[in-house]
Amino acid sequence: MSEASYALIGAAGFVAPRHMKAIRETGGTLVAALDPSDSVGVIDSWFPEADFFTEFERFDRHVDKLRRQGRGVDYVSICSPNYLHDAHIRFALRSQAHAICEKPLVLNPWNIDGLQEIEAESGRRVLNILQLRLHPAITALREQIAAARPDRVFDVELTYITARGNWYARSWKGSPEKSGGIATNIGVHFFDMLQWLFGPVRESQVHHHRPDCAAGALDLARARVRWFLSVSAAHLPAAQRAAGQRTFRDIRVDGEAVEFSAGFADLHTESYREILAGRGHGLEAARPAVEMVHAIRTAAPRPSAQAAHPCCRLLD
Repeated sequence: MSEASYALIGAAGFVAPRHMKAIRETGGTLVAALDPSDSVGVIDSWFPEADFFTEFERFDRHVDKLRRQGRGVDYVSICSPNYLHDAHIRFALRSQAHAICEKPLVLNPWNIDGLQEIEAESGRRVLNILQLRLHPAITALREQIAAARPDRVFDVELTYITARGNWYARSWKGSPEKSGGIATNIGVHFFDMLQWLFGPVRESQVHHHRPDCAAGALDLARARVRWFLSVSAAHLPAAQRAAGQRTFRDIRVDGEAVEFSAGFADLHTESYREILAGRGHGLEAARPAVEMVHAIRTAAPRPSAQAAHPCCRLLD
């Protein structure tokens, strides 16, 4: 078990409790947390003694004071909005702490180049939460792919629909400049998983790109992929709507469904265990997915009748 100390940025966000749980379950201590919102009572469930700040300047001063007193934090966990990740990672490294950052690590590939320089100067590491690489169903699939003929190319269909309410478009998540758009905001972990399973991108096509959904195709080293992402309840299959469900997650490889709906709850804890054991995913591991979603975000959509995902018919 670890006795590492942590500071956390973005304590009021959706994913922050998973980091608090991971810190506790790996034997760490959260000593300071930051969020502009003070709706962070969840901290009491994990680290009620943690100092809390709503202003970055005071948080910065406190973390620096701890460092000068010889009690500096070992890690800064970053759960802030996507567009702030780069700055908050830099803060962590300047504070002589390792950075543990949610996806997307950064919005632009060249941001990774800058972080590599600071990482080398500081002697600290930047680590990205890529938890799907630790999911048992995904690791088993990777083993099956590795065992297949080297020249075999798989047909993959990815569908991820997670309905969001009116708040979504009005929040930072609805702003492409802040979130990176839908492919980055809800798709980056799947794009990371795909390239980890099937190899690097040879070609990327974007067939549709709207604020609420996007679709396209990827030619990977070992797969032909059709993908569809949406935050619109109108795109949910009828069975999910009838059951009152607001999420549909489906991956098919050569027509066979990959069942990985279960097993998500503890993946952040497993990610922290890997980091503490020296097996965390660093900047170069994060780069391919950042490059993929950046290419999608900046591409001109061109509809395709041949390669389009079946859900694209919902957009006609």
